[in-house]
Amino acid sequence: MLATMVLVGLLAGAPAAQDAKRPDVPIADFEGPDYGGWKATGEAFGPAPARGTLPGQMTVEGYLGQGLVNSFRGGDDATGELASPPFRIEREHLNFLIGGGGWAGETCLDLLVDGKVVRSATGPNRDPGGTERLRWAAWDVKDLQGKDATLRVVDRRKGGWGHVNVDQIVQTDAPKLPVRATRAIALKDRYLLIPVKTGAPKVRAKILGERGETLRDFDVELAPGEADFFAFSDLAAHRGSTVTVRVDELEDPTALGRIQQSAFLPGAAEAYKEKHRPQLHFTSRVGWLNDPNGLVWQDGEYHLFYQHNPFGWAWGNMHWGHAVSPDLVHWKEAGIALYPHEYGDWAFSGSAVVDVKNTGGFQKGDKPPIVAAYTSTGRGECIVYSNDGGRTMTEYEGNPVVKHEGRDPRLLWHEPSKRWVMAVYDEGKNPDRQSIDFYTSPDLKAWTFGSRLDGFFECPDLFELAVDGDPSNKLWVVYAADGKYKLGKFDGKTFEVVSGPEKLVFRHGNFYAAQTFSDEPKGRRIQIGWANGVTFPGSPFNQQMSLPTELTLRMTKDGPRIFAEPVAELKSLRAGAREFSKTTLEPGAKNPLEGATSGDLYEIELAFRPNGAESVELDLRGTPLVYDVKRQDVVCKQVRTFVPQVDGLVTLHVFVDRGSIEVFANGGRTAISVADLADDANHSLGIAAKGGAVGLERLVVYPLRSSW
Repeated sequence: MLATMVLVGLLAGAPAAQDAKRPDVPIADFEGPDYGGWKATGEAFGPAPARGTLPGQMTVEGYLGQGLVNSFRGGDDATGELASPPFRIEREHLNFLIGGGGWAGETCLDLLVDGKVVRSATGPNRDPGGTERLRWAAWDVKDLQGKDATLRVVDRRKGGWGHVNVDQIVQTDAPKLPVRATRAIALKDRYLLIPVKTGAPKVRAKILGERGETLRDFDVELAPGEADFFAFSDLAAHRGSTVTVRVDELEDPTALGRIQQSAFLPGAAEAYKEKHRPQLHFTSRVGWLNDPNGLVWQDGEYHLFYQHNPFGWAWGNMHWGHAVSPDLVHWKEAGIALYPHEYGDWAFSGSAVVDVKNTGGFQKGDKPPIVAAYTSTGRGECIVYSNDGGRTMTEYEGNPVVKHEGRDPRLLWHEPSKRWVMAVYDEGKNPDRQSIDFYTSPDLKAWTFGSRLDGFFECPDLFELAVDGDPSNKLWVVYAADGKYKLGKFDGKTFEVVSGPEKLVFRHGNFYAAQTFSDEPKGRRIQIGWANGVTFPGSPFNQQMSLPTELTLRMTKDGPRIFAEPVAELKSLRAGAREFSKTTLEPGAKNPLEGATSGDLYEIELAFRPNGAESVELDLRGTPLVYDVKRQDVVCKQVRTFVPQVDGLVTLHVFVDRGSIEVFANGGRTAISVADLADDANHSLGIAAKGGAVGLERLVVYPLRSSW
């Protein structure tokens, strides 16, 4: 490997030799129980420094100690000021940490002399995405030495990035000197392997081509020593050239020397076999994932695009990852499908369809293109298309096609009106409004506003289902990220609600931002959601998808309701069966499931009549799943939800994986997902009746094989 490394100081002006030994003069570190002599006005700052991240805020990083100034108290719409007591400028520089919004005069730290602003600094962020990391900044104040001054932290901004974070203000003769580190690498292999240490200082890294063009631009927790894992960047198109890796602010420049080349992906032998890796649910090989995007079927492949940070364990750097499957069970990753337009202009959520009639004119060759819509955080709603099965995406030159205050476009073809529909979250200038807006288009390029449905927040989906399978009796379903839905009629422009004013719900627990597949070949409505909050500390991957489920609309005593059942393809993972049906389970009886399976992956089908029992309790590798007979509730960890008996019978369909438990009750009328990183050594499985006998109509345990 050929490489060179260059280090360049970014901030000029070293102190004179005679001044170098003068000690720093701290102004504020915000570690006390209150602001001390600083005076807060307005609501944004509260009575005391924040202790890190505030409710509803992305993770705040980069501050020192326990406390900092954080004006996100009350959210981005809170405003206020925080003013210091007077102090005398006694050194040549002021160092400080700053982050948050990048709005000059609105989210800033000001230095005032004689009541006038003489220096001002903001955070780096103005567009959706970004990071809450505080970074060092310094003011040269040589010309102000000996003058009396005050500092003022200002938050006058409402809306996105309407807050500022400040910490560790110090007078010094030795300003913080960010170091630019570069390394030239002659590429002979396909991948650059980038060492990541979760929790290390986050830096912005660029990979530049031979002409200085940006090939990749991302945040990464570059490992200063031993790496937790290696992220990777596919640079196959640039083999044979020399690329330059550049980091503008790096505490340990030698970290660049740990970047490696490889013809193969890292850890090939261990991939998908790690100790905590889910074996039934999709996870990305490395990095973070969240919302499923662009679920679509074409030519024998189910495509799962998803929100993905390929360079870190936590949220950030939003790309579209891509995986394909022949059967919704066995997934194979297909690389990055959609890169951010540029740093800070991230590829947020969206959807995909197959343009069978080539209405957009994007087709090249004999196969119709996959067309996707996504939110470009710096531009608006954008269209991309693929003529190679989603492996690469091309930007439509007329982007953005819709520009508004919102995100997460969902595309579908409305056959009666012969138009494309885009259902997209919109919040206008008022985040409290929260609506789904409907646009129409003949060609996926020119879009016309149709109508608005208030009361839904981000990641909408829109589709039609037959009630009890009757094609003459169909209703449209609209829902958003929290899974709550309404039923109605849709004419291609306007959604008319018929299910009443209250939203309906069928999913509970760790489940968010779900989407259904377009163009499903069997005509089924298949849904996958993000199992948000299912984490895997110490692993190279984080978060997982839910199991794929088939949605149906069935008539109940309360009216039509959605039911969700695991797709039939999951049965292919069964590795035998142990049955204990048609028996009575007495209180205190020996556990009939003892020894039923020795593995950590299994499926349970249970149908029981509570009779006189107080509860029925399953032991799932040490996690209790309880049916409370009196309340008719299912309880699993933090989730409790109503599951009424149907003619005296309760049915539970349970899947146990290494990181989670999913339960489908009463034929899927209610579905539950909970995070459950079980003890590796605990393979217990049990069932018990409490307070009375229980009639077990059906009890079957299926040990399961890995889907990998």
